[in-house]
Amino acid sequence: MTERSFRIRAKYFRSGYAAAVGAVLLFLMPVKPACAQWAVYDGANHVQSVLIAARELQQIDNQITSLANQAQMLVNQGRNLATLPLSTLSTLQSTVSQTTALLAQAQNIAYSVQSVEQQYQQAYTSVSSGMSDSTLFSQAQTRWQNSVGGFEDALKLQARVVGNIPTDSSAVTQLVSASQNSAGALQAAQAGNQLMALQSRQLSDIQAELAANGRAAELERARQAANEAGAEAQYQHFAQYDAYVPETVSVPGSGD
Repeated sequence: MTERSFRIRAKYFRSGYAAAVGAVLLFLMPVKPACAQWAVYDGANHVQSVLIAARELQQIDNQITSLANQAQMLVNQGRNLATLPLSTLSTLQSTVSQTTALLAQAQNIAYSVQSVEQQYQQAYTSVSSGMSDSTLFSQAQTRWQNSVGGFEDALKLQARVVGNIPTDSSAVTQLVSASQNSAGALQAAQAGNQLMALQSRQLSDIQAELAANGRAAELERARQAANEAGAEAQYQHFAQYDAYVPETVSVPGSGD
């Protein structure tokens, strides 16, 4: 470094140092009372104002967060209250109506206590030896028709129940998918309720089928029992005739 450059730097350093010292001395000098037209800076008051503003901003931020949470809660409530767009109620009601109609079309002996008592008394328990052969035959014919009609009714109902299987399978698939993709609790609950309704209708189909099969089987057993009584009555009729008495028969052209 040359002497000239060193002197220049020292000059600037001394001048800068003097300026810094002067600033410090000025700061340490007693402050005279400010004139009325001068603005006085209060550092403590400024700091307090900044802290108050920060607290207010924090409160505003907390309120914004609270409002956002409330808005999300309302959105969730709206989802939970949304109804399921899928409904299988009409299909279930139609299927139940068809099954009920088949049961109402029961041949000869209906599904009622009064009808069973009346028909059973006329064709199954009134067989006696005092009846004529034509009456016994007519009752046997009625019992046979009742048994055949009972088996036919059971077969029709079985065909209806089996025909419901594809529709039920499609409904189960749709309801399970709707439950898994439900937007809220209400939709999931409604899908579950419809599944339970479908199961209840399937149980009613099974109950109706068991009733029809039992009806056909009981009619056939009753027919067999009544036929035994009818056979006994016919035997009594046959036994009432006199025994066969041989007689001499003359044949024309014989030597006798």
